Amino acid sequence: MTTLSVIIPALNEEDGIADIIERVLAVRPALAEAGVDDLELVVVDDGSQDRTAKIAAGYDDVKLIQHEVNKGYGAAIKTGFRHSRGELLSFLDADGTYPPEFYPALCKPALEGAQVVIGSRMMGTDSQMPLVRRIGNLIFATLVSLVSTVHITDSASGQRVIRREVLPALYPLPDGLNFTPVMSTRAIHENVKMVEVPITYSERAGRSKLSVVRDGWRFLTTILGTAFAYNPVRILGGVGSLFFLLALVMSAPAVLALLAGNTSDWPAVLIFAALILTVLGVMLFSTGALFNYIVSLFHHRYIRQGLFGQPVFRTPLEHYFGRIGIGVVGIGVVLYIVTRLAGLAPTPWFYPVISAMLVLIGVQLLTSGVLVQVLSTLSERETQKLQDLNGSTALAVKPPEAPVTAPSVGVTH
Repeated sequence: MTTLSVIIPALNEEDGIADIIERVLAVRPALAEAGVDDLELVVVDDGSQDRTAKIAAGYDDVKLIQHEVNKGYGAAIKTGFRHSRGELLSFLDADGTYPPEFYPALCKPALEGAQVVIGSRMMGTDSQMPLVRRIGNLIFATLVSLVSTVHITDSASGQRVIRREVLPALYPLPDGLNFTPVMSTRAIHENVKMVEVPITYSERAGRSKLSVVRDGWRFLTTILGTAFAYNPVRILGGVGSLFFLLALVMSAPAVLALLAGNTSDWPAVLIFAALILTVLGVMLFSTGALFNYIVSLFHHRYIRQGLFGQPVFRTPLEHYFGRIGIGVVGIGVVLYIVTRLAGLAPTPWFYPVISAMLVLIGVQLLTSGVLVQVLSTLSERETQKLQDLNGSTALAVKPPEAPVTAPSVGVTH
């Protein structure tokens, strides 16, 4: 027997709560045809100051839970999860913007094995989402896709069906309106099987509780924060790589000018700026790689990670940091000695500064390489302990030689 528990978080929704309750309860026959045996409706009144709780209490088929004070959108949903009994869990807003009539379509992939089913407003053909919200959702969905390498169209959708057994992998989740984008980001990094189903979306009556600026900033910081908790090099390494590419673009015309005999200051200044970007790029990339090892140690298992989401080289690049660092330091020292002996100097500071920066880059890579080896050893030791204690097959931090399969994000039409 399969039960769908629908959680409705409600804050001062006396004008719309009755309508959404009746619409959810009316879906029972269609759910039965889709293979869902029972429907449980839980309304969590999140400290409302109007008649929301009284109206919900008037329905015999509704389980009402009340927060004495407002705790937040995500907190209300988590309270509903704790007090529900369904194998399938869901939530939707009390303002009638999300269509409960789509629950049979959302439950179908969950019954077939999907662990999280997202109702995608961005894929739906009949969406009344305001332009500003549509642009914001597109930006955040793109951001989630970039930091995880898995494409998703609606990272902040407030209508989903979740298999209860997957909740431990999704927690912890925030108490605020950023509950949904964090869930999406965490699900992708935990290799949870997700499917998106197109849904319609209606504009709510009255004022939205979502602040474009405040909540938009919260969405951004929590998406990045969650991604940092799984794959720091995806962000730090990505920014570092952009700095490195920009340095190459900046230095190319400067080098050509020097080779052509240009004696003015601008080629030297441009190369100096490019070297600063290179130093920053190497620092960010190597720091991100180190953080990935630390993250995996805390998770006690290897997590799909890397700048491109899966291994590019048979042996991870960071395992060569030490040797590359020694080589770069050597180049910096040799450059300084040769240019001093040969008297080469377009400006008095040019070659000494280049040599110093190369030494800095080399030392950064060398120390990072040493730390990588230390963290790899600690990882192997912790993994062996886990295997000895409980026979687990937890993977060490050292990435596997074969590419790791990315989580599935499908689209159902």
